[in-house]
Amino acid sequence: MLMSVDAELMRVLADPLRLRIVTLLARETLCTTHLVEETGARQTNLSNHLRVLREAGVVETEPCGRFTYYRLKPDVLDALADQFAGLAATARAHADSKRSC
Repeated sequence: MLMSVDAELMRVLADPLRLRIVTLLARETLCTTHLVEETGARQTNLSNHLRVLREAGVVETEPCGRFTYYRLKPDVLDALADQFAGLAATARAHADSKRSC
């Protein structure tokens, strides 16, 4: 069976700032203020990237007073890792397979 990787999720995670955000959120739940401090990005730019991550299902929000905290959803990354593991298993299983010209 041919397995494909979620292209939309890969596009979302391919952006360097979004990948940095995901890396930071893997260690702890952070608010926008913390993420601005850690990344050096402008708050409006960061908010746009967080919106993309939220819409892709990579992060979830937790309102806390006037702040919004962001938490990584590890199940989404687990599913992506499983897709890559499936591709690797397929490649191993068909390592000797070559189509003739």
